[in-house]
Amino acid sequence: MSEPRKAPPSVQQIELRPGRGPGGPMGARLRAEKPKNAKRTLARLLGYIGRSKLLLLALLVLITAVTLADLFGPRLQQAAIDAITIDENHLAVDLPTLFSSLIGMGILFATAALLSYVQGLLSARLAQDTVYTMRRDLFSHMSRLPISYTDRHRHGDLMSRMTNDVENVSNAVSQSVTILLSSLLTIIGAVVMMLTYSPLMTLFAAVTIPLSMGVSSFLAKFTKRHFVHQQKLLGQLNGQVEETVSAYATVMAYGKESDSVKNFSAVSNELRDVSIRARVFGSVMGPVMNFIGNLQYVLIAGCGGALMLFGTGMTVGTIQAMLQYSKKFSHPINQVANQYSAIMTALAGAERIFEIMDAEPEIDEGTNETARESIRGEIVFRNVHFSYVPGEEVLRGLNLTVKPGQKIAIVGATGSGKTTVVNLLMRFYEPDSGEITVDGIPLTELPKATLRHAIGIVLQDTVLFADTVDKNIRYGREGTSDEDVREAARHAHADGFIERMPDGYQTKISESGENLSKGQRQLLTIARAVLADPKILILDEATSSVDTRTEMHIQGAMLQLMKNRTSLVIAHRLSTIRDADCIVVMRDGVIAEAGNHDELLSLGGEYSKLYRNQFAGIAT
Repeated sequence: MSEPRKAPPSVQQIELRPGRGPGGPMGARLRAEKPKNAKRTLARLLGYIGRSKLLLLALLVLITAVTLADLFGPRLQQAAIDAITIDENHLAVDLPTLFSSLIGMGILFATAALLSYVQGLLSARLAQDTVYTMRRDLFSHMSRLPISYTDRHRHGDLMSRMTNDVENVSNAVSQSVTILLSSLLTIIGAVVMMLTYSPLMTLFAAVTIPLSMGVSSFLAKFTKRHFVHQQKLLGQLNGQVEETVSAYATVMAYGKESDSVKNFSAVSNELRDVSIRARVFGSVMGPVMNFIGNLQYVLIAGCGGALMLFGTGMTVGTIQAMLQYSKKFSHPINQVANQYSAIMTALAGAERIFEIMDAEPEIDEGTNETARESIRGEIVFRNVHFSYVPGEEVLRGLNLTVKPGQKIAIVGATGSGKTTVVNLLMRFYEPDSGEITVDGIPLTELPKATLRHAIGIVLQDTVLFADTVDKNIRYGREGTSDEDVREAARHAHADGFIERMPDGYQTKISESGENLSKGQRQLLTIARAVLADPKILILDEATSSVDTRTEMHIQGAMLQLMKNRTSLVIAHRLSTIRDADCIVVMRDGVIAEAGNHDELLSLGGEYSKLYRNQFAGIAT
């Protein structure tokens, strides 16, 4: 529109989400987003996961089976090793026990592999079912939000919640849920098995746990600032690239290519240096944790060897089993720690999703069952006050009456309130005070669907969808015949260029109509309004992107379209409104003067100044 909508200053400014960059698992862990209310968000997320009860139960059974098979493996390995003994310098092998243990291990490992495969399939299905339901609910709720909500939030951020945040939730459900359940069962089972072998060796194994957690926490704090700085620079670099690419024509027009390269290189070089430091410090974690794990092995092996020397009945197979169980005990703890990033990021993403779902949808309190066809088009604004930002009024007691079938033009400087009149009439926003009526019925009593179906609107900023020309024109009125579509295109003077396109009316339009000129896009939106056959017509700079010759061609069609319809025309080109029944000149949210073209010129006021500046070149 010609007048940008304003957003309240209280709205939180959302930073650009940095792209996926270097840093590895450690970097991901350190830059994990944290939710504001993790418990509440987790409860709601579990509610979505819990909707697939049978799938969740089957997954839990499989995880339990796989974990038990994994825990029983070292016991079979112990039996196989202890089947080989040395008695009086002679090697003795209990072949039946050895063979049965080996066969048992083969069957156990094969079964566990098969169950793990099925478990992976169920995990993926659970994740997709969960995010499908969440994405459906999110999109459904977003479609019911008022225009004011989307005006106050960055569109890129809303899209990010629909894509990136939902994807983070999907990854967490497919991986973290399985890992958390499996790790919990494995830790409990490993401790039980280790205690049945040797409580003393179990104690030695537990010594390294606080050590590993303390070292991990210390290194995380030490290296965190490097990864945070790295992600900030990455976000800055991504924003710079996006800005330069989107405005490349302007950059070239002003010869700023070298400046763009210089600025990019400066940020890129700093990112390189910070990334190297982050990598170096972050890579210390792996070797240190490996050292602690090896220390645990040494402690258990040393303790087991000592117990064997003291004749406690400890065997080589038992020591080997303890080593395996100690690994199964410590490995899940590290896994859970590594999932911290994914879990926190998923909860943060889920919280951002639920923030949209918790936003109040557009309220439609209208109960008047007036049919669209019966609306005549009388519009009345009575003492209407409105402000986008509290305390900064855009309309200051506006009074305006439009009779059915009248063509009213609204002109004025940018920010005078022209487009706000349209926003209030369409009920995109509600007035702070005053009343707006259509045919004597307050807008609050008319169902919004009835009101909006009775209004056709053509905006300065054209909106086309990635579909065929035919479908884009039909968007204004479904179920019409092909002849009606072509007639609408002829009225809008769009049929000529449409028929020259490769597939005519079935030609596919690219996203936002990028394969069309601005003028062609505008003509298609005009054809859409023609086909909609509205009772009230709003033209907001409808011919702003059309060249003068084309504009002259469509003036007749526009006049024909506006016959017997109430028309509101917002215009900067005063040549398009000279035949209006009434021209309303707005200034600072009120009507400064009103009348037809000749009357306003004779007054020598605001309109006369605008007209002379535009056509006569006379300075004011």
